[in-house]
Amino acid sequence: MRLFFIATMAILMAALPAYAKEQVFTAQPNGQITFVMPSGNIGCIYTPEGGTDVYEPVDGGPEISCDRIAPTYVNIILGPKGPAVLTKNPGEQGCCGGDNVFAYGNTTTLGRFTCSSSDAGLICETRDKKHGLCLSRTRTLHY
Repeated sequence: MRLFFIATMAILMAALPAYAKEQVFTAQPNGQITFVMPSGNIGCIYTPEGGTDVYEPVDGGPEISCDRIAPTYVNIILGPKGPAVLTKNPGEQGCCGGDNVFAYGNTTTLGRFTCSSSDAGLICETRDKKHGLCLSRTRTLHY
């Protein structure tokens, strides 16, 4: 199974151009950062360590929570410890709107996480690359 993840990640990373640009997002006053993929099908919320006044992530954070609308609605949460957690059909939630578009070919660093955007999908990983998520219309991976 681990080989499958590695092979899939290699394919998705190959879709990123060698000249990937670091994209910087401005945090909201509560410290959270939201972004959407250009397709409008995937949206994520980064919550910093310690959470916000109204939301505290599991293990105190930080965390990235990403939703994919189609072909099926899923949510994957990547926290500071252990593998990302997949929730199939998380119910009615708002997703995938906003002004922060994560352009294809770019990368971003959000606290302890690094994310890459390509037309093949979204990849977010911990700095040590031991845990992460990959979302696209055709793939849903969490490790």
